[in-house]
Amino acid sequence: MKPIIAIVGRPNVGKSMLFNKIIGKRLSIVEDTPGVTRDRIYGESDWNGRAFRLVDTGGIEPKTDNEILSFMREQAEIAIANADVIVLLTDGKVGVTAADYDVARMLQRSGKPIVLGVNKMDSVGRVDPDFYEFYNLGLGDPIAVSAVHGHGTGDLLDACVEYFPEEDDEEEEEDRIQVALIGRPNVGKSSLTNRILGFQRVIVSDVAGTTRDAIDSEFENEYGKYNFIDTAGMRKKSRIEESIEKYSVLRSAMAIDRADVCLIMIDAQDGVTEQDTKVAGMAHEAGKACIIVVNKWDAIEKDDKTMDRMREDIRRDLGFMTYAPVVFISAVTGQRVDRLFELINYVNEQSGTRITTGQLNNVLEDAQTRVQPPTDKGRRLKIYYMTQVGVRPPHFVIFCNDKRLFHFSYQRYLENCIRNTFGLEGTPVKISIREKGDKED
Repeated sequence: MKPIIAIVGRPNVGKSMLFNKIIGKRLSIVEDTPGVTRDRIYGESDWNGRAFRLVDTGGIEPKTDNEILSFMREQAEIAIANADVIVLLTDGKVGVTAADYDVARMLQRSGKPIVLGVNKMDSVGRVDPDFYEFYNLGLGDPIAVSAVHGHGTGDLLDACVEYFPEEDDEEEEEDRIQVALIGRPNVGKSSLTNRILGFQRVIVSDVAGTTRDAIDSEFENEYGKYNFIDTAGMRKKSRIEESIEKYSVLRSAMAIDRADVCLIMIDAQDGVTEQDTKVAGMAHEAGKACIIVVNKWDAIEKDDKTMDRMREDIRRDLGFMTYAPVVFISAVTGQRVDRLFELINYVNEQSGTRITTGQLNNVLEDAQTRVQPPTDKGRRLKIYYMTQVGVRPPHFVIFCNDKRLFHFSYQRYLENCIRNTFGLEGTPVKISIREKGDKED
């Protein structure tokens, strides 16, 4: 799991600007998380070969009765509890304030490593004498940074990397499937986790983060070894719904990153909602194996066509992941919960499928015989060959004479031919188009 740096501080010290500077300057950037349409609160980057996740928190006002500020403080505390390192950002132009002291004390109580950044030190060379008053916060040497110009960000990241945990040696956990339960609040993620754990005879351990954060539950049964990552703990909807959704997205993104398989949980009573689509889109974009789990099936009045109608609705509303199997369960009664283990094993295996170049080109040849490649202004697309370059998800590269002739519809047709021949159920498929002579990425 990538180390996490949380940027914390009172309002208007430049946290978001520093966040954007660090994410924007790095080369290996993960694009904005799907579903976060406004303020970016989560990003990934690397420094000196160490990849990490960066979290931008709302401004902390330690003493406030304002509901939104109070909520943002609560969410910042969640980010702090998750972080490996905390950057306390202060404002060099304003100097040390009473709020800075309060935030510093709060962070010290967390027991986490703290790196003190003094922002808005925009001039190069001469250090403002007021800079030294930040030693009074008792957090060690302050680091002068300019989020506007980027000065000092390297020193800041150097200090953070020193506190990163050693890189995981994950060999011993290779056979344990990481399963993320993702979805809207109140769809039954915790209920399903509790149902599964209650059923199992052999629970290796039950490791919790904070009570409001993702909870890891490692265990094994006759089907195999698993770690279920439950992203439960969201507050119910309120007037600050937008902020709640942003932190829901953050939790889901962190769980998806760690997962081999994502269980996308949907409430049978509500059907697919807009937020379900966003969460599913995140798992799809991340290339994770997916299962769509329709929970609370026991609460639905049914006839012999109800399940088929619901499955059709899901296929329509989540049209970008028709590859994902759909299972109807009840976490309360345990109905079909056992079926999940076989599906998890199956889609995890499909995600790691390797297909030989010879087999792929037999499919390619047959596909072109049945449907000719497209033409444009008399020029026909010529496809030379196809090969697989990666797994999780299966990644295929197709070499052709002209990428511009390769219509998306024909690409989708070839993907369907591959799926019809080799299965690949439950996993996205990535196809890259290259012209002959293109260098490897």
